[in-house]
Amino acid sequence: MDILSIIGFILAMVALIGGSILKGSGVAALWGPAAFVIVIVGTFGSITVQTPMPAFKHGMKMAKWIFMPPSLDGRGLIAKIVEWSNAARKQGLLALEGSIATEGDGFIKKGLQMLVDGAEPETIRNTLETEMQAKEHFDLMGAKVWEGMGIYAPTLGIIGAVMGLMAVMQNLADPSKLGHGISAAFIATIYGIASANLFFLPMSSKLKSVIGDQTRVREMIIEGLIAISQGENPRVIETKLHGFLH
Repeated sequence: MDILSIIGFILAMVALIGGSILKGSGVAALWGPAAFVIVIVGTFGSITVQTPMPAFKHGMKMAKWIFMPPSLDGRGLIAKIVEWSNAARKQGLLALEGSIATEGDGFIKKGLQMLVDGAEPETIRNTLETEMQAKEHFDLMGAKVWEGMGIYAPTLGIIGAVMGLMAVMQNLADPSKLGHGISAAFIATIYGIASANLFFLPMSSKLKSVIGDQTRVREMIIEGLIAISQGENPRVIETKLHGFLH
């Protein structure tokens, strides 16, 4: 659980709602059905036009990573790799065959299988790096869904404000409606700017950070498996891999 993300979302809501109360507008002033439809629904509409369906679905599923990012136990992985290295030096690469069945990570399992099959180090590297890059690219497409929403939302907020002012201009003869109409127009601007800067863009940045961490861990795994295939000393492997944790 990412406690910092939870705190951030709470502070964002406090800033928005608390600011409205302290300014004397009240919580009710932040509610605008028309503004919600124009900005939020319009933003989702824009991003679905921009994004392929698989990437859009992946982006929505990745939203949970903001609060529950994938577990990345780097030290635990290093301990595993060192253990495999010791086994390979003492009993040969075929000794790793039993680890393939118990390993839950598909990426590691593929690397171990290639080790056991006697693949050349360069072949292992090329194969795993290709898979790593493909996974990173697809994950970044998912993160860009939220980034795109952060780009479109403020513009749609301006559109909503202009539409609200158009409605005000149509009621100039009735001064009693002007205050409410102008207030409703600015709600759309708040929705657009607030949703982009308090939610969509920060979510995109956090997802990109998680993706970067995952890529570094996979790079560490690749280096560890290559070192095992080349018969390097387990202590040297451990020292080398610890550099990925800093």
